[in-house]
Amino acid sequence: MAMAAYSNQAQAMMRDYLLADPLVPYTSVLIGVFLCKMAYDLTRILSSFYFKGYSSLTKIQRVEWNNRGMSSAHAIFIAAVSVYLVASTDLFSDRLNGPITFRSSIISTSALGVSVGYFITDLAMIFWLFPSLGGMEYVLHHTLSLVAIAYTMLSGEGQFYTYMILISETTTPEINMRWFLDTAGLKKSSAYLINGILIFVVWLVSISLNCLECSVNKEKA
Repeated sequence: MAMAAYSNQAQAMMRDYLLADPLVPYTSVLIGVFLCKMAYDLTRILSSFYFKGYSSLTKIQRVEWNNRGMSSAHAIFIAAVSVYLVASTDLFSDRLNGPITFRSSIISTSALGVSVGYFITDLAMIFWLFPSLGGMEYVLHHTLSLVAIAYTMLSGEGQFYTYMILISETTTPEINMRWFLDTAGLKKSSAYLINGILIFVVWLVSISLNCLECSVNKEKA
């Protein structure tokens, strides 16, 4: 009985507070920060277990290694959500009335919140270890991305176009893998060459999808 009561209370709190519309953005940002910490730690644990050369890396190399694992996890998540919302749901389709610019949902807003949490976490790490994880160009990129995504998350405006841009995050895991291979001393390997080709192909596909989707929506308008 006591466990059932606690379970009901937890569900009520989740429904009335954490998932209440005004709190969705802020809750999702906190979840994003937490997931980044998990991805960072998971990268460290798996790398130390499966990659023998991990322990021989310098301290800052290990930090960047784990950071890039976190970056790849975020990229896979947000790219998958972007493709799902743009191509597999009715949120941005012509089946709904009203301008596409002002459409949003709890799922679309929450996913953007997770992305904001990532950029906050990564930006904090860049500042903390500056300039080891990147110079001012990284700070500028992350700041602009953070402001843009936070705005569309809080206002609900332009989420379609934001997700169209975020589809290009599909190239991030390949770029990070290129760094992993280089750091592991495999720059002259066939895997490094294949990775470079894959980066170009994935980038080309993502750009093509963006152009196609934008042209389709322009015709509908």
